Amino acid sequence: MRKGPLCLMWVTLSIMAPAHGEESANGSGSTPLSLSAGSQITELQQRLKVSEQQREELNKQLQAADGERESAQLTRLRQENQRLKLQLKETQASGSLPRLLTDQQQWFVIGAGVALLALLCGIFASGASRKRRQWLN
Repeated sequence: MRKGPLCLMWVTLSIMAPAHGEESANGSGSTPLSLSAGSQITELQQRLKVSEQQREELNKQLQAADGERESAQLTRLRQENQRLKLQLKETQASGSLPRLLTDQQQWFVIGAGVALLALLCGIFASGASRKRRQWLN
């Protein structure tokens, strides 16, 4: 940037700043706050107090509702906990023998039994047909 426009800008700002400062000082000292502005301020302060009181009341209502909801949920959870404890005791009492095989192992054993049965049926079925073939030859 050139030095000429920069110097011109500084000179213009230095002249305008004191003039602007004098205007604002003279303007603020000559006009006091109007009565309507003062009444608006007091009205707004009163509305603020009313709003804060309403907010506090709503907070109290919200906390009461939260407490009721939490207590209802807490009692429901306690009842479910008791029911599950009873169910656990019943299953432990009725099933005193431990399971030997898991579900996956049971299915494997069943599959192996079916395969063995099929193999035996095939051996017996093919054994009779061999004897016939030998007699025919």
